[in-house]
Amino acid sequence: MATTLFYSHPICQEHEAGPGHPEQPARLRAILEALEAPEYAALKRIEAPLSDVATLKQVHQAELVDLIFEHMPSAGYVALEGDTVMSPASGEAALRAVGSVCAAVDAVMAGQGDNAFCAVRPPGHHAEPGRSMGFCLFNNVVLGAERARREHGLTRIAVVDFDVHHGNGTQAAFESDGDMFFASTHQSPLYPGTGAADERGVGNIFNAPLTPESGSDQFRDAMQSKVFPALRVFNPDLILISAGFDAHNDDPLASLHLFEDDYSWITAELCQIAAEKCAGRVVSTLEGGYDLRALASSAAAHVSALMAA
Repeated sequence: MATTLFYSHPICQEHEAGPGHPEQPARLRAILEALEAPEYAALKRIEAPLSDVATLKQVHQAELVDLIFEHMPSAGYVALEGDTVMSPASGEAALRAVGSVCAAVDAVMAGQGDNAFCAVRPPGHHAEPGRSMGFCLFNNVVLGAERARREHGLTRIAVVDFDVHHGNGTQAAFESDGDMFFASTHQSPLYPGTGAADERGVGNIFNAPLTPESGSDQFRDAMQSKVFPALRVFNPDLILISAGFDAHNDDPLASLHLFEDDYSWITAELCQIAAEKCAGRVVSTLEGGYDLRALASSAAAHVSALMAA
């Protein structure tokens, strides 16, 4: 059994994007309630620390970071674009989300845990270096990867993203950086319209788009035929996971047909590759997932597999 670290913070439930918005506080509450079950008693629960603004500027353009905090509302809502909306708690929630992934990287690198899951909001994988979008303010997983490089000297850092939407922000940050590896399965066509198989960066980007109505077989084949071989060749020092659960059969925002067993399987497979390549070091962070029951049970399956690694 692995020692699994679990990061969250109450402020992440106070970030709101407005009535009826799918990226709602209840998402995090549902996950936390599921992880109160007795089988999760061994989780090492840690309060997500605050990142600082300077850390954000290691990845994001300073103008974007400054703009976001200058426009953070003291009441009501401010839309950065489309569905990407801030409320008074959003600034601290975003800093805690980034801080959790960075702290998890530090802790796993120090051997304080074998792996980690960060149950935080707002999500991150759509946030590009110069643009917040797709419910995301800052790119939590990219900032975690940058932490691993700057603070721990790692030169081969991998992100695997199984959210139903392509992680365009992560790809944009990595596509000219050979130290970083990005692999994604996602529904296509679907928001944000990126993630074609021929988008290869400097040979470090591996997209495996799935047609609408694809299910477990197509997802597992994409992972086994494309993602896993490329990940093994890359020989990572650390594996980061953008853990979105919106490819679930019951999710309202897409039309793939994955189930809890698929999330257990992909987590176990990635942990096995991590065991072979990088002493089991895995840090996962929450991305999408908008059916509350499916999100809670899928995240629980993911955490169970991390704990069993």
